Amino acid sequence: MEPRIDLFSTEIGSKIAKRFANVGLTIQQSPLPKSTQELVSLRASQINGCGWCIDAHTKDAAAAGETSVRLHLVAAWREATVFTEAEQAALALVEEGTRLADAHQGVSDETWAQVRKHYDDDQTVALVALVAMINAANRLAVIVHQKGGSYEPGMFATMAN
Repeated sequence: MEPRIDLFSTEIGSKIAKRFANVGLTIQQSPLPKSTQELVSLRASQINGCGWCIDAHTKDAAAAGETSVRLHLVAAWREATVFTEAEQAALALVEEGTRLADAHQGVSDETWAQVRKHYDDDQTVALVALVAMINAANRLAVIVHQKGGSYEPGMFATMAN
């Protein structure tokens, strides 16, 4: 399937992309560890089946020094020994926050308590915003059939502002 529309080629699409980029830049500049940001983005994208975002976040994480072992194990993080307790809390949050319709409780109190144990207020706000933003980005890309494979690390760095 070919992409249905180029989201960035229209006036409205360009404005939306710029707003996304500005929020993304705020999250990137937050005290939430960069590796956690990429792992969370990758996991949500895997759950949502977003090839474009899986491509982007895998490549960005690798370019930032993330190991291939950890990238390959994100999909089975509960069965892996390579993630810290803090990263596990973030991965649990992104799974529960992504699968809201699958659970009547949304994000569990247990997961929230683990997040708060490992992340301060600013990090927690960045993490929650990241979960919301990556899910929105996944939906945009999946709806228009944006395919993965062509992303180059840093290609959207100049889009903000």
